[in-house]
Amino acid sequence: MNPIRKRRLLLLLVLLAAAGAATALVAMALQRNVAYLYTPSEVLKGEAGDHARFRLGGMVQAGSFKRAKGSMEAHFAVDDGDATLPVSYTGILPDLFREKQAVIATGHMQGGTFVADEVLAKHDETYMPKEVADKMASAHQKHGVQPVADAPAQ
Repeated sequence: MNPIRKRRLLLLLVLLAAAGAATALVAMALQRNVAYLYTPSEVLKGEAGDHARFRLGGMVQAGSFKRAKGSMEAHFAVDDGDATLPVSYTGILPDLFREKQAVIATGHMQGGTFVADEVLAKHDETYMPKEVADKMASAHQKHGVQPVADAPAQ
């Protein structure tokens, strides 16, 4: 093989290796930032697995919201109709956060409590995030329970 072809082949191999390494690094970075959505019953069954960070979706259980006077730490429970999971959050909750409303919290499990880093609330009384509505509907179908009212997805 002549020296010019050998140099071109070597350059091509180096470029392919660099492109492969860059692709692998991007894929790993994206995988770390993915947060899967689970309902409380899925978390308690262990379906959330070893995911260090995930999203918890469901309804804020009536009568579960507690915040100590002068504190930013809030405690509430998220319910999917089959199971309830306690949640702890330190920070300012969204204006639309209320009991009996849909919520998605991003965070991790610590002991038996979900520690949220971010809490998102629904935007009006007829909306439930599609992912939450689908997960809750499938949980009810597994147990043969019909949901009280289907919320339209937007």
